Amino acid sequence: MASPDGTSPTLQAANKAFARLDIDGHDLPPSPAPSSPQAGRRRYALATELVYTETKDQYGASSIPIYQSATFKQTSSSGGNEYDYTRSGNPTRTHLERHLAKIMNATRALAVGSGMGALDVITRLLKPGDEVITGDDLYGGTNRLLTYLKNNQGVVVHHVDTTNIDRVREVLTDKTTMVLLETPTNPLIKIVDIPTIAGVTHDANPKALVIVDNTMLSPMLSNPLDLGADVVYESGTKYLSGHHDIMAGVIACNDPELGDKMYFTINATGCGLSPNDSFLLMRGVKTLAIRMEKQQANAQRIAEFLESHGFRVRYPGLKSHPQYDLHWSMARGAGAVLSFETGDVSLSERIVEAARLWGISVSFGCVNSLISMPCRMSHASIDAKTRKERQMPEDIIRLCVGIEDADDLIDDLSRALVQAGAVTLTIDGFHATDAEGNGSTPTSA
Repeated sequence: MASPDGTSPTLQAANKAFARLDIDGHDLPPSPAPSSPQAGRRRYALATELVYTETKDQYGASSIPIYQSATFKQTSSSGGNEYDYTRSGNPTRTHLERHLAKIMNATRALAVGSGMGALDVITRLLKPGDEVITGDDLYGGTNRLLTYLKNNQGVVVHHVDTTNIDRVREVLTDKTTMVLLETPTNPLIKIVDIPTIAGVTHDANPKALVIVDNTMLSPMLSNPLDLGADVVYESGTKYLSGHHDIMAGVIACNDPELGDKMYFTINATGCGLSPNDSFLLMRGVKTLAIRMEKQQANAQRIAEFLESHGFRVRYPGLKSHPQYDLHWSMARGAGAVLSFETGDVSLSERIVEAARLWGISVSFGCVNSLISMPCRMSHASIDAKTRKERQMPEDIIRLCVGIEDADDLIDDLSRALVQAGAVTLTIDGFHATDAEGNGSTPTSA
């Protein structure tokens, strides 16, 4: 029997089942199909959730198709179809966003053209006179964008040691609009207490937003929204993709109003992720668990190798890390980025240039291992005076560990250390060498 408006019970049921709402009932922009079943379903282990998806593809494609179309035909002069223009929404991108929301424990995720594009969308929530608190050890691009906002948009930016809660409290006021955190920090690998900072921030100003850059850990190892953050963002170029063949940025939150504001910016500026890159990112995400497992296992072995040779190594998988317990209270792994110091800039240069398996490059999260000197590359946009004030060692070397055989990576690093003169090889093992060339206690390879 048809309803008063002429629709059949079957059609009514279909409309209800496929209403354009997220799993918590929020009315969102167009979506072809959530990548997950409805609320109340069984939740699987994260490694399974990364791979498991559902779609309403008419042909039952197990991999979401690439809707490589800028515009979509409408059925009436007034439009109103689910999709009209890819800048506003695209089936491939929205499927990706639903999948990302699931694995990031969010009700809303948005995909844009790069990690810095994600931060740009977030900071457009600021207006002149707003105050931002952020760290003194930041990714160079983040520092550059905040400096621009400070110099051109009237935004007040406070750089403090966010690992020190008292330093954060000193600058927290009712004018604080945003607290921007990275943990582990890059490249000093310092750990920030997200739950405590979120608590003191919201006490000082309930409307203030705690933003966390989770790129270093990925959703595989940490979920900042569960720790009190309001918004989490990541460079999808890194671990989420895993192959350095695309640029992408991801934003996630639980507040529907906040999600709508950021979606408005994406739609207005046209910075949404392209259909082809959305497809590639979706493909990469499915192997995140197995890649990260191998990468951090390799990183642990390399960190222990370097520490055993007397270098100062910064890695939260080492019990010598001063914030080891804090990190493991918030994370499920140590990640695959570590840094170490040699005590001499020229020595570090020689090590980096002697490496063969380790590609000299910025970025991290890729299946292949990379080596760099942050002060010369990823953080070069921070001037030398500021780097010194923030106690960033000019000689620091960053290792971004991939999925290669760990013995090969250690062997190549050993050879680079010897060739550069950082260690000496004698009959009874390696001798670490300081900046003056003085030997130390012999160690084994």
